[in-house]
Amino acid sequence: MEEPTFDIDFSKISSYDEYFNLAKKCASFLSSGQEEAEVRKIAIKILDNWDNIPVETHPIWADLIESLGFYPYVEKNKERMDVPSFADEVRKQYFSSDHLPGTYLHKEQKKLSDYLFSGKNVIASAPTSFGKSLLIEELIASNRYRNIVIIQPTLALLDETRIKMRKYGSNYKIIVRTTQKPTENKGNLFLLTAERVMEYELFPHIDLLIIDEFYKLSLKRSDERASILNNAFMRIMDQYNPKFYLLGPNIDDITAGFAEKYEAEFYKSEFSLVDCDVIDMTPYLKDVDKNDLLFQLLDKLAVQQTLIYCSSPAKARKYAKMYLKHLECQGVKPETNLSLIQWIEKNVSPHWSLANELSYGIAIHDGSLQKHIGSSIIRYFNKGLIRCIFCTTTIIEGVNTSAKNVILFENKKGLIPIDYFDYSNIKGRSGRLMEHYVGNIYNFSSPPKRERVVIDIPFFEQNPDPKLLPDEILVNIREEDVRDCVSDRYRDLYKTDSELLSIIKKNGVSIINQKKMVSILEKDINKSTEYEKIYWKTSPSYENTLYILNLAEQSGFITGRSIGHGIVSTKQLAYNLNLYRKYKNILFIVENMMKQRVRRVTPDTKGVKKSYVKSYDIAVENAFHIYRHWFQFKIPKIFSVVDSLQKYVCEKAGKDPGSYGYFIERLENDFTRKNLSILLEYGIPSNAVRELEAYIPESYDEDEVLQFIKDNKENVCSNLSEYEKERLNYCM
Repeated sequence: MEEPTFDIDFSKISSYDEYFNLAKKCASFLSSGQEEAEVRKIAIKILDNWDNIPVETHPIWADLIESLGFYPYVEKNKERMDVPSFADEVRKQYFSSDHLPGTYLHKEQKKLSDYLFSGKNVIASAPTSFGKSLLIEELIASNRYRNIVIIQPTLALLDETRIKMRKYGSNYKIIVRTTQKPTENKGNLFLLTAERVMEYELFPHIDLLIIDEFYKLSLKRSDERASILNNAFMRIMDQYNPKFYLLGPNIDDITAGFAEKYEAEFYKSEFSLVDCDVIDMTPYLKDVDKNDLLFQLLDKLAVQQTLIYCSSPAKARKYAKMYLKHLECQGVKPETNLSLIQWIEKNVSPHWSLANELSYGIAIHDGSLQKHIGSSIIRYFNKGLIRCIFCTTTIIEGVNTSAKNVILFENKKGLIPIDYFDYSNIKGRSGRLMEHYVGNIYNFSSPPKRERVVIDIPFFEQNPDPKLLPDEILVNIREEDVRDCVSDRYRDLYKTDSELLSIIKKNGVSIINQKKMVSILEKDINKSTEYEKIYWKTSPSYENTLYILNLAEQSGFITGRSIGHGIVSTKQLAYNLNLYRKYKNILFIVENMMKQRVRRVTPDTKGVKKSYVKSYDIAVENAFHIYRHWFQFKIPKIFSVVDSLQKYVCEKAGKDPGSYGYFIERLENDFTRKNLSILLEYGIPSNAVRELEAYIPESYDEDEVLQFIKDNKENVCSNLSEYEKERLNYCM
């Protein structure tokens, strides 16, 4: 049988006969069951070029596209792509979602949906553009399950999910914080990170567990949060035995026996309604500087939405500034006037280069950005108001985007080369279901070789290697599920004092490090000077803070590997934390850094302005790193662990323990009023939340606060900036 010609340049074919023969060839291969994946690619290219193909061939292609199961596109293009026959129309209606009005599933989505609604546990691996997340909404819209837990790896993804699912508020209370109580009047939808699943104490009976990006269970992928995700899965499954839906991209298999144990269907598909053209840029690097080639390409792509993948936040910021300078040198003028720009100039600084970059349609995206800024950048990008984002893995794994193009500018994550799995995920961000039929990935480095991706599930696999089954997971496995190969380690763990072990398990961090911390605390409480630093309540002094951070460093929670993120020592971290606690504003840290950075700059010299802007950028970016990584994540956890362990040690020694809970809560809530802190979770800037304090009674609980704002938006928004109003309207 003749092989199909799949590498087609549509600019070189135009006649009816050429398109007819191509369609005939595709139909022949489909009818013989061969090369469906390649035929799909041709059909996607036809859709992308629909207005340029002969009208006379439209019915032929429409029939072929329908037979491929492209029902979302058939519906999207129904005005110009009539379903050819009554039988085809009946078949199309079969793929109409039973629970999402006006939504059609493609044929593989329908198959996966049928598995989910048959009551099976499902582990699904499919491309980014498959539409796996749509089936989450279909499950929720069905109202089949009363209490649902959805675990996603980032707060940004959870917030996207919350905004999509708020339309189901009549059937579900949406819970995003551990302080929110479930309701008995309707269902509960828990949108939580794995850490919050372990912290939440008020779960009702859970009927359905969904884990997005479930490959993060694997410890072989060097994810520091894998242990807590394993424990979260075990907690929900062991306590409630719900149905589950695990989803992720580009996975070939999972730990042998896992699917059988949980009576789950492992569903794998390569089906996609989006194609990706791969463009190798490496031959051009022989004659053109890499940066110049990148900027020429971005100029050529013009208004198309483009992600530029960089190896680190520092590199992303560097190349964004360089491209901005390139545009300015070409005489390009600012083209965008986003409300975020004015907010940055007023609330951060006009010297922060992001404001200027945004005015040219350029942005950065990394884990250090304040939540509302990162969220707004993605929203602007998806709406076409920003044309290119210099990004890191946070945008590849942490949010949903609508990019026409992805540029693989660097082939590392930090200092580590990306593997084929990483590359596939990066590539998968090009094109988007129902947005771009065809995406492009431009490779400035040769992509990794294809390899089989098997996801290990440590708590089930129980590898004897402690690196692949750390004690933090092992200690949470039920005794009856522990295998012989790790049983000795398991018994040793349970020789620990039961009260202490209970605390250690709840903390969910390194057991070895916690035991080290207990040993140090047991010695220090007998020293009056050290005990004074342990025993405090409400808010810590600088000395209290430094003691706890030094204790964390001595115990191994803060190490040379993790000290970065804008910090070089525990002393510097303690100083900045004390500064933030005192002024409750990250900009005081920025200003302090600036005083140190620009002292030696001589006034009125030629390079002063440029040096100042560069220094301010570094100060802002470092301060945001400190805020997001340390103040919002690492320090609250460290203080919480120390709090629990010092209480245990003090009580055993007959001494009055300290109490750090108030400070931890204040820090996590950005020093806003407790009942308004949920607004930070919703992506409202903290300065806007403080403005709202005057309008909202302190006696209201979180649910009443949200309802009050919805009922009184015009009044509560009266003193907010345009950007803050925009955020409130979008988030609420």
